[in-house]
Amino acid sequence: MKCTILHESRGRLRVHVCNVRMTLHRADVLEAYLNHHDAVSKAKVYERTGDVVVYYTGTRRDAVAALSTYRFDDPELDALVTSADSRRINQEYQEKMYNLLAGRVLRQLFLPAPLNAAYTVFRSIEFLWKGVCCLWRRKLEVEVLDALSIGVSILRGDFSTAGSVMFLLNVGSLLEEWTRKKSLDDLARSMALNVDKVWVRAQGSEVLMPLTKVHPGDEIVVRSGNMIPLDGTVIEGEAMVNQAALTGESMPVRKTIGATVYAGTVVEEGECVLTTRAEGGANRYDKIVAMIEESEKLKSSTENRALVLADRLVPWCLGATIVTYALTRNATRAISCLMVDFSCALKLSMPLAVLSAMRECGASHITVKGGKYLESLSKADTIVFDKTGTLTRATPKVVKVVPFSGCSESEVLQLAACLEEHFPHSMANAVVREAKERGISHQEMHSEVEYIVAHGIASRVSGERVVIGSHHFVFEDEHCTIPEDEREKFDNLEPEYSHLYLAASGHLAGVICIADPLRPEASRVLRALRGLGITNTVMMTGDSERTAAAIARQVGVDQFFAEVLPEDKAAFVQKAKSEGHTVVMIGDGINDSPALSAADVGIAINSGAAIAREIADVTIKADSLEELVILKTIANSLQRRVSANYRFVLTFNSALIALGAMGILQPASSAMLHNLSTIGISLKSMTNLIPEEKAQKALAEKN
Repeated sequence: MKCTILHESRGRLRVHVCNVRMTLHRADVLEAYLNHHDAVSKAKVYERTGDVVVYYTGTRRDAVAALSTYRFDDPELDALVTSADSRRINQEYQEKMYNLLAGRVLRQLFLPAPLNAAYTVFRSIEFLWKGVCCLWRRKLEVEVLDALSIGVSILRGDFSTAGSVMFLLNVGSLLEEWTRKKSLDDLARSMALNVDKVWVRAQGSEVLMPLTKVHPGDEIVVRSGNMIPLDGTVIEGEAMVNQAALTGESMPVRKTIGATVYAGTVVEEGECVLTTRAEGGANRYDKIVAMIEESEKLKSSTENRALVLADRLVPWCLGATIVTYALTRNATRAISCLMVDFSCALKLSMPLAVLSAMRECGASHITVKGGKYLESLSKADTIVFDKTGTLTRATPKVVKVVPFSGCSESEVLQLAACLEEHFPHSMANAVVREAKERGISHQEMHSEVEYIVAHGIASRVSGERVVIGSHHFVFEDEHCTIPEDEREKFDNLEPEYSHLYLAASGHLAGVICIADPLRPEASRVLRALRGLGITNTVMMTGDSERTAAAIARQVGVDQFFAEVLPEDKAAFVQKAKSEGHTVVMIGDGINDSPALSAADVGIAINSGAAIAREIADVTIKADSLEELVILKTIANSLQRRVSANYRFVLTFNSALIALGAMGILQPASSAMLHNLSTIGISLKSMTNLIPEEKAQKALAEKN
């Protein structure tokens, strides 16, 4: 792609695309491509001007290369774009708004008064019918107030006021619909940026490929702890599938050959092979939107109070109108009171504030599944960390491979990588990455793989049982032995490293030493969280007491627990909740799932096990623990914004009712000010809770 640099500053480029007509689709594909690129943290394409703004995290050369190597109209890149089009939504509603405004102006200027009055009466039927339907359901809601104000104005022959009220109501309704769809689309697009990879079986072997490359009829292998990526039919194997996110069932469902499985569900036990029914990425956006719409049912108590209050205030508005007319005998003053209601602003601004906060979290690589979790986060006073992959780096590194029983380093690493690559975890990823860096091929050599939670992995290779995992699993549960002539070598293994033990046919084959250093930002993040309301920080790990104590001292947690099992973590969370604490749990493994489910807010690392991400209420990319600070800051700020919205809506609309009752404001003015305030507070609710410059700086510092 040929482009000209218009402006640049540190970490930011603005360029103009040359010699290409920028259509809506091309702009979407280019923006999606850049946002998927490793060198780019954020990109925005302006289709009208053909300009592109790129925020990059690497070198300037990498950002320029991302732009220069791009080719328009590449069909393979179309899969990166979600089915909904943000630009199309904007264009559609801009045209609707233009038609509404133009129609109003033309009727006022050129339509004779009798015809204008007839048109007003015709248009009022819709509003009057909504009011009647509301009364028929025995409810006093805002539609009744609208119908009364329009109907009374028409009966008094004040067609101008009736027309103005309907026009303002239509403008407000259009803006409400526009802002809501735009917020949903922005949120869904930010959540759809992650391209999952899946194991596809072809010609007797398994190949890891992006989800967007999967076609109907492809055979996908899904193992314990992993998410089913697409709808399909089981053709081999048996699995217990957690469908809670889809059906609400609390217990996993047994799936055998011929059973239908659905995208977004998780295999808890066993494994299966399925044939897919759709293209990779097909309906992906729709599923995300459905999840968001479902998450809106998880409204915070603050939101629910706002919605209940909005409905309860309608009879008071109606009562104020009746009292005003009874005292003044002035219909104009009474209608001015009818023009104002609290419902619109409260019912629109609160959900928009939450949707905007969720979208803002998404821009920082944080996915939140519902407003109530943000409220819980704002109240949280206790946070529990798993150690590996959270307080320590998400990418530990293999520093040494120690072979035993006559094996070579390459053989140990090859077999270990073959087993570990099926279960995404930071330690497993380190083994697979080391094998790749050494150029060791680890094609499928084993039969069914079994994951033993919090212990390790077992399989069979050439008829021999092979296990890899913790000391407890390999030597106590599996009763594997250490060759006597290599006992001294085993005893001299460096204690500062984490150890993975590999055994075959009951004998130790090798030990993989892994460096798992503390994240440099960990202690700083814990201090920042304390400043945001967290009073108790806890670390729980399956590691030894000595290792756990060393990490705890470095990071500065208030409490730590070593050699814990999954049920121990969940029990601690339950105990803290019973004592009145609001508890946040953060982890990345299958063994963290019980505690994630038990916590008020469960936070999973995006690169961890799929079942942890499914159970968790929040997922973070975790390039840095600073994302936790961003999340807590947004949650705290959201609660302050919701409270401020409350105060403004109640105060401003009460003032309008009072001014209307006193005759200071005419009906059209009351309606205009009420609708403008609703639009204003809604637009304010859509703004970022953390200034964009500050968020970009935080993202740059993380990277």
